[in-house]
Amino acid sequence: MASVNKAIIVGNLGKDPEVRYTQSGQAMARFSVATTDTWTDRDNGRQERTEWHNIVVWGKQAETCGQYLSKGRQVYIEGRIQTRKFEDREGKERYFTEINAQQVTFLGSRDGGGARSGQSFDDGPSGGFDDAGAGSVPPDDDVPF
Repeated sequence: MASVNKAIIVGNLGKDPEVRYTQSGQAMARFSVATTDTWTDRDNGRQERTEWHNIVVWGKQAETCGQYLSKGRQVYIEGRIQTRKFEDREGKERYFTEINAQQVTFLGSRDGGGARSGQSFDDGPSGGFDDAGAGSVPPDDDVPF
């Protein structure tokens, strides 16, 4: 039986995307997205909890995110959850979990960027990174822009 690793997030950017390039010239964007759950507690009080999700986007889609997304902009993200292990400065093992975005759809107003509302950018199943941290770039004709 096959397994499934799929994350779907709708939330707001916590900061502007940071776009960098690998040594091979591939674009990578990182940003955080906040999702907020609200509920009513037993005392009829409104409760709220915000979760922060680390997002990484690769290729042309990363460049587009860097160009059109900004802090506060609402986005729809589809991707897979990945956890990386690393050693901190004291030599302790640490883990970092992120969503490797395969589709980013810009939602909400244009205040956060110039793309029209609901515009979607999809790297498809080939987007992502290998253990060395470098991603694969889909052919240009696979990206709808």
